[in-house]
Amino acid sequence: MCGILAVLGCIDTSQAKRARILELSRRLKHRGPDWSGISHHDNFFLAHQRLAIVDPTSGDQPLYNEDKTIVVTVNGEIYNHKELRKTVLKSHKFRTGSDCEVIAYLYEEYGEDCVDMLDGMFSFVLVDTRDNSFLAARDAIGITPLYTGWGLDGSIWFASEMKALNDDCERFECFPPGHLYSSKAGGYRRWYNPPWFSEDIPSVPYNPLVLRQAFENAVLKRLMTDVPFGVLLSGGLDSSLVAAVASRHLAGTEVAKQWGSKLHTFCVGLEGSPDLKAAREVADFLGTLHHEFHFTVQEGIDAIEEVIYHVETYDVTTIRASTPMFLMSRKIKSLGVKMVLSGEGSDEIFGGYLYFHKAPNKEELHHETCRKIKALHLYDCLRANKSTSAWGLEARVPFLDKEFINVSMAIDPEWKMVRPDLGRIEKWVLRKAFDDEEKPYLPKHILYRQKEQFSDGVGYSWIDGVKAHASNRVTDMMLANAKYIYPENTPATKEAYYYRMIFERFFPQNAARLTVPGGPSVACSTAKALEWDAAWSKNPDPSGRAALGVHVAAYEETAANANNGTEEVSEDAPNKKQRLQEGVVEVAVES
Repeated sequence: MCGILAVLGCIDTSQAKRARILELSRRLKHRGPDWSGISHHDNFFLAHQRLAIVDPTSGDQPLYNEDKTIVVTVNGEIYNHKELRKTVLKSHKFRTGSDCEVIAYLYEEYGEDCVDMLDGMFSFVLVDTRDNSFLAARDAIGITPLYTGWGLDGSIWFASEMKALNDDCERFECFPPGHLYSSKAGGYRRWYNPPWFSEDIPSVPYNPLVLRQAFENAVLKRLMTDVPFGVLLSGGLDSSLVAAVASRHLAGTEVAKQWGSKLHTFCVGLEGSPDLKAAREVADFLGTLHHEFHFTVQEGIDAIEEVIYHVETYDVTTIRASTPMFLMSRKIKSLGVKMVLSGEGSDEIFGGYLYFHKAPNKEELHHETCRKIKALHLYDCLRANKSTSAWGLEARVPFLDKEFINVSMAIDPEWKMVRPDLGRIEKWVLRKAFDDEEKPYLPKHILYRQKEQFSDGVGYSWIDGVKAHASNRVTDMMLANAKYIYPENTPATKEAYYYRMIFERFFPQNAARLTVPGGPSVACSTAKALEWDAAWSKNPDPSGRAALGVHVAAYEETAANANNGTEEVSEDAPNKKQRLQEGVVEVAVES
């Protein structure tokens, strides 16, 4: 992952301006610690901070076409670059082995239509010096971050993180995913137009083998690397499937010839956390080289300010999950690893969050999955990218492969419904696709392990600890007056208020606070899905444990508290827990 900064159409083109742009670009150096570059033409500046993953020796940026009339700065990975070189770009002479170099030549041949030909995750800015035009684009889902800013002199700015914009731009905003910005057309245009985007209800029958093959293809193409890599393994379904597929198909690949066919896996958690135990079991089953990292609640609390600076949000669930990921990324980088595969995106595609147990019908479920995918760039993509990039580590997310999303979102959503009467728990279609009796991908109980949100799975006391810390920093009076201090996205809890205070110190501009989404949520739902259960409005916490009646560990915790005299628990709790574990959940909504 890299850091890009582009300043286009500025009046001042002096050496002082160049020095200022270099200074701002260095704010992104954590994203690309391996090399820096800048290109200056007329009143256009393109700056780059490189994390070298593919072709580390000669792929420095900015990149050019043959006669250097087209220049581009890119943050991302283009997985089909070799195919493009051999087919539509075979007449061109490439200078480097960089996967990103194809963008300059594709634009030369196809203009703005080149964006849809790219298979990968990317944000880029391209300048065509032949007519002094420019093009900026962001990948389909927004896996890579990008922001747009405007200067008082009429200049337009693009940057991977808003910390490079907030001091010099009068206004800035999140660049919408799946869009391009063209100087010729004068604004944004959506280039990504998949069938599911209209949210019409699909009707393709579920085929587990088709789904399995699509995911295996997505994982394999992301093994494109010239540096050491591994898999983030929480022991949950999604990360475990990524690790299982990668370890099964690694032998014989180009990367295995360079780095060996033994997969490295990484997990983080508090001592004794659910994820650490499950991840170790998966690693043993797959035979990976497993690395287990521990952190304490205090270490997490100590890191929160730095996390908010890097992740650039005050969203509660994002910060809760970003903190352990941020700490783990530092450890991983210390081992010499520069790229990891991760399991983000599955819950949005398949309705995997626990609140989906109460989806009233397939239409509501499908619309919610569409809403969740469209908002991924504000939540899980932002977290996965920025908390790893803070330490010069790149995260790749195979569940967000364009073709895999198309296959998954074309399935009749009736198959994604939680159906206790049929033995179907959340993400059953994905679990079933990899339920191979002859050659198991995973242990059966891992394959059918209940959804555990990352900020919960690292250890339940993490969230409880940070809530307690926030309560000691935010008074009742402060929270009561929050609507006057923070009228936009007013924090509803002391934890949210605490994060907001830190965010405002780093990013006091109104434009910055408006890049963060708001609204109530339970167990990571959208505000719309709160309508599925009237009781949720009384407990709008993004933790998976807020899905009471669904989350097994929440029942265990309630029972434990009852033993200490702090909670009342139903006499039926042990039986209810057993039924939950068997997938027979009593949360069906009457039609």
